[in-house]
Amino acid sequence: MGTALVYHEDMTATRLLWDDPECEIECPERLAAALEGLRHCGLEQRCLRLSACEASEEELGLVHSSDFVALVRKTQAMTKGELQALSKQFDAVYFHPDTFHCARLAVGATLQLVDAVLTGVVHNGFALVRPPGHHSQRAAANGFCVFNNVAIAAKYAKQKHGLHRILIVDWDIHHGQGIQYIFEDDPSVLYFSWHRYEHGRFWPFLRESDADANGQGQGRGFTVNLPWNQVGMGNADYLAAFLHVLLPLAFEFNPELVLVSAGFDSAIGDPEGQMRATPECFAHLTQMLQVLAGGRICFVLEGGYHLESLAQSVCMVVQTLLGDPAPLLPGPMAPCQSALESIQSVREVQAPHWKSLQQDVSPVLSPITHSPEQRSLALIPEGTTCKAVGTALSPLLDRLGLRPTPPVRTAVALTLTSAALALPPDVLHQDGLPLREETEVCVRLHESLAQDEALAAIGKLLCLLDGILDGQVSSGIAATPATVAVATLDVVIQRCLSHGAQRLLCVALGQLDQPLKLADDGRILWLNIRGKEAATWSMFHISTPLPGTTGGFLSCILGLVLPLAYGFQPDLVLVALGPAHGLQAPQAALLTAMLQGPAGGRVLALVEEEATPQLVRTLAHVLHGEAPPCLGSFLMASPEDIQALMYLKAQLKPQWKLL
Repeated sequence: MGTALVYHEDMTATRLLWDDPECEIECPERLAAALEGLRHCGLEQRCLRLSACEASEEELGLVHSSDFVALVRKTQAMTKGELQALSKQFDAVYFHPDTFHCARLAVGATLQLVDAVLTGVVHNGFALVRPPGHHSQRAAANGFCVFNNVAIAAKYAKQKHGLHRILIVDWDIHHGQGIQYIFEDDPSVLYFSWHRYEHGRFWPFLRESDADANGQGQGRGFTVNLPWNQVGMGNADYLAAFLHVLLPLAFEFNPELVLVSAGFDSAIGDPEGQMRATPECFAHLTQMLQVLAGGRICFVLEGGYHLESLAQSVCMVVQTLLGDPAPLLPGPMAPCQSALESIQSVREVQAPHWKSLQQDVSPVLSPITHSPEQRSLALIPEGTTCKAVGTALSPLLDRLGLRPTPPVRTAVALTLTSAALALPPDVLHQDGLPLREETEVCVRLHESLAQDEALAAIGKLLCLLDGILDGQVSSGIAATPATVAVATLDVVIQRCLSHGAQRLLCVALGQLDQPLKLADDGRILWLNIRGKEAATWSMFHISTPLPGTTGGFLSCILGLVLPLAYGFQPDLVLVALGPAHGLQAPQAALLTAMLQGPAGGRVLALVEEEATPQLVRTLAHVLHGEAPPCLGSFLMASPEDIQALMYLKAQLKPQWKLL
């Protein structure tokens, strides 16, 4: 199991043969830049490399008419004049003698990736392809696209692998109207697209790209369009779209496979999108999607016309698919007013079709203006050849800031052995101990920890914590006796603050009160999930009830916990499962998995020594990169849980803008 990379150098063969300013940006250097970026960052070598094969005409026929396939086949023998004349019959398309071969390779690469993921050869992967596909329709090329790679893949997964629920996430900056037309009456495919729209003034200038176009017949509600009505959308806007629209619907839909139309013209620097989202943002979006469908996710390249931005963004996605921690997000976490208005309009249109949007815990509109991330990207000179792209990219990629992966992905400090718990084989079992005198100094204010047994457990825990703080360990799990859980948590917090952590997020579940001596100075965000009370003692000290349904729990995570976490931008997250925490293993796993993003993967889970092996095993597997188990059937939040969440949002919205 791992990550597949599917590619074929022949897909660089097609290029524009005449002057056309509209089409010249779709060039072979796009693929060369993406692949060179992966090689330069050492990511290609870590993937399972698959060489693409051509799709059959029967496979193309899953979506396209036989007449259209025959027309594209004829381009192989056309003259330059004939190719140009045919290209003019379509919108923003050019043909080349190698178009048919390249377009079949693009579809074939996508289908090979789907096969590899669904047969368990790999867990996920990326198909680096061109031409792109999401604009292509049944009998028409459109917008640089010839065959609809992702739509064919969805049909193929249903036909060959018997899937019943497929999620397509299209984050290209142009509306993928081709995919929408193909599946608009099909409830087995949930299609989500965000796109630059500007009230219909941006290509493809379609009324059906607006939020109120949500499918036809049985497929109504399964097309989700999120139109961006101004340029300059940044990291916070994209995160808000995922947290408040896509993820609630995706969890309720419960897909068996996720296909991503991965266009990076939605990233900073791209001349088409004119957006401000940095490459790091796509790592976080990828990590959020990995908790769906058991982690079975296939990325397929669509647009992206700024070579540096494209290369950096592809590297961020692949690094995340490989299991590396997502880098910390730059910039303020405050969505703009226009983004929030678009999000709210989508929720209103979709609410009649989705229980998750009927819980009335929508984001709060407030007059926020953009505060763009202060970042720019250098340009590779126009006319740079494919061979020279790598040389030009190298210094730019060196500045990308890919964080070194800690030598140890996951470590545990437990009483039971890894073998007894059936943990992944490369999880480190922490056996080392600091000097007894050092441990005694750390616990000197807590008599309950002075006993030999408690002192030994604290010693292991501190070794694990130091490994995380020093960058040697990414994440970990430690056990503590229930009788000293509060004292242990206090020791851990003080150790973090004294060892350089500037911001610490503590998510405490169950009977764990905030240590009294903690200063309310903004270094610690304390979120207690317990009981029935919703309260805010300050913007950094919050209590919310533990919801009793899957819908309520998801609303709590997506609508409260993650907006707070991303807004706080912690150096480390503590997830403390105290006495009577009330979480089932799948709930604890989902919470822990999703909290890896805001802290760059640095999560320490504290569990009781009496915790079930299943809970510990499940936490270890998600911290090690596996998808969390399914929560089960979607049940709406109770009126009490909805009221508690609405109350907290109203209290906290002035400080925490992602709410």
